[in-house]
Amino acid sequence: MAVEIYRASLTLMEHTFFATREVGILYETEPLIGNYALAYALGLCNAPYHWAGPPRYKIDLGPLNEQGLYVTPGTFVAETLRYAFSQFNAQTDTYYSRFDQNAIGTSPTKKARAANFPQSGKIRMLGRESQAYFFLLNLQGIALRLPNYIRLGKFNSKARLEWERLFLESEQPEESEQVLDFMLNAADLPSRFVTKMRAFSIFNISPAPLLSHCHLEGDFWHCKSRTGKQIFLPADMRFGVDVIE
Repeated sequence: MAVEIYRASLTLMEHTFFATREVGILYETEPLIGNYALAYALGLCNAPYHWAGPPRYKIDLGPLNEQGLYVTPGTFVAETLRYAFSQFNAQTDTYYSRFDQNAIGTSPTKKARAANFPQSGKIRMLGRESQAYFFLLNLQGIALRLPNYIRLGKFNSKARLEWERLFLESEQPEESEQVLDFMLNAADLPSRFVTKMRAFSIFNISPAPLLSHCHLEGDFWHCKSRTGKQIFLPADMRFGVDVIE
């Protein structure tokens, strides 16, 4: 089967929030979208609605490696990036309340149970109409349904997708040295890229750090867009679920 590589342009249709950094009572969303989250949002894998166990990355994403499917993290276009600020208050509205340890009590006789979540604070979200892009690699050419809309973040915010299939300059990866302007997942890169990495910037987020402005040497898929832009993607990227668990 023919190798397929797509470039997806993503536009946020609603403010989008997920906490990547916490500073006091401020919960911030940094300008990125994790590729593991994108894999779920695109419907490439599914998790049960109710789950009380440990993270399921190996169970859910592992089969995608066998199918030759991979999606890169989302990189936002700086010129389009917007933010929105909001406050939240999850404290009780009952007539009686008092502060207990890590909780708010609502009864004068019963001690409140500790709550492992913030009860008030401020959030910085990615603003509506911010734009990002990512790449989908289908190395075995299996039939895919590419959605036009997906949901992202804690609030299931809506985002629109536009897909462009890229033209491969070669049927096989080519050895090269490149400086990339899009994000990569550190856990998903083959070791030969990591050992030859010249420079990068890092975002320390869970479950794996994301890298930007990477200066790499190795084998790349050489692609071209409709406008003629040359695009190089590291070969043999796969979801590093064996590394993070």
